Amino acid sequence: MEQPTEIVTEAPRAWDRPVVSVPVLVVMSFVGGSLPSFSVAANVYALGTGGALIWMGLSHRVARRPVRRVGAGVIWWVLPVAAFGVVEGVTFVLGSTDEIPTFSRLADPVLENELARSAAYFGWLSAFWALARR
Repeated sequence: MEQPTEIVTEAPRAWDRPVVSVPVLVVMSFVGGSLPSFSVAANVYALGTGGALIWMGLSHRVARRPVRRVGAGVIWWVLPVAAFGVVEGVTFVLGSTDEIPTFSRLADPVLENELARSAAYFGWLSAFWALARR
């Protein structure tokens, strides 16, 4: 039985390479970070970028990356994230007060700085981009 001498794979699109996608995410994060926190423009921008990334992920417009199986140790990372989500949700429903503030309200002093807000936005966009490519 003859083995093929050439292995052919699909080349990634030019805009799907990190050389292009990372600077685009940086620019998008600086635009999002320059908008005032919790303003209508910031909310529309976050919903628009998140919606576009969801659409790209669901429509298979980006190349898929191989999925690695997660190990049993993942539960130790999921547990604190789930606890964070529950505490944030409960404090949001009960109303964020000075006695019981939400984590979002506690992060407001840090996120008042545009550079810190842009860095947080870049982390959010990068994580969302990685999910869209799976």
